[in-house]
Amino acid sequence: MYKHNQIIGYIEFDKTTEKLVDFLDIALYLISLKVQNIVLTDRMQKNIDFQNAMKNIAKIIETQYELNYIIPLLGEMIDKFIQNHLIYIFIKDKNNYKLMWPGACSDDKIMDIINAEPRKRITTEELGIFPLINEDKILGYIVTKNIDSKLTLRETEYLEDLSKQAATTINRANVYAEILKHATLDALTGFYNRRQLEERTKQEIASARRQKTSLCAIMTDIDFFKKVNDTYGHTVGDLVLKTVSKIMRSQLREYDIAGRYGGEEFVILLPFTKIEEAKMVAERLRKSIENKNIDITKINPDAQEKEIHVTISSGIYQLKDNDKENDLIQNADKALYEAKNSGRNKVIVNEQ
Repeated sequence: MYKHNQIIGYIEFDKTTEKLVDFLDIALYLISLKVQNIVLTDRMQKNIDFQNAMKNIAKIIETQYELNYIIPLLGEMIDKFIQNHLIYIFIKDKNNYKLMWPGACSDDKIMDIINAEPRKRITTEELGIFPLINEDKILGYIVTKNIDSKLTLRETEYLEDLSKQAATTINRANVYAEILKHATLDALTGFYNRRQLEERTKQEIASARRQKTSLCAIMTDIDFFKKVNDTYGHTVGDLVLKTVSKIMRSQLREYDIAGRYGGEEFVILLPFTKIEEAKMVAERLRKSIENKNIDITKINPDAQEKEIHVTISSGIYQLKDNDKENDLIQNADKALYEAKNSGRNKVIVNEQ
């Protein structure tokens, strides 16, 4: 079978006759055309899938600024399209390169190449090294390690396109991280970020002791939040975080303090509040969130489920006279740990 005078395959028969030879002269040409069409269609579909994925990843990360969120998305996307290779993503952290995806890399050869800081792509039979460069600075590397076959030309082109987009996104995240050092609010939820929450906690503890008033903390975590991201995507996960934080804000007093502690964890400080009152607040939040129908059709129109539900677990602690500064949040966190390990969707009070 030929394509442009080049052999692309064979059909073999045990016995030949004149009629068979005449038939094959005609049939092989048609078979060749069919094989070519199948190959071209397959390549076109892969290219369309890749371009669609590029658009989707751009849409997802255009409003995201946290590397711990962005890098796994990039890693999963590359892993989907670059088959028969192990994928690694390294990001520069001061003077060293830190593996951000996946969890481990035991190949010293890779680290030796990266530490030499090549500024151009390196492709060998075994490895593909793609530098992430933005504004003439090396931000990291995407690395592929051959399991079964060398990178194809198309795969190499995919990775180069991804590397350019990833470098731009990572640079933006780094710039935003510097801004956040001086910011007070979490961009997604509108609550205090962790740094500002810690400052407010110190202030509220000092005020409670000075005025001899009660102070409680509620540590809250969205149950099975990773499963939401894995099942519906990170944009739906963001919608869940926004919805939960909005419900929390609607249930709190003006002088209560809410902060995003990290990921899907929240801390609520309740000044002038005793433990029984705090438990009522936490139960009210739990029920409100449990009963909320979260419409995901605008985020994911193709989802089989149009609405989803989530629940929260909470731990509560009231500040005591002999507590250290960190005890308020840590003891609420211990109660949260107990709530999550005893069934979730419940409120536990730390009475110690």
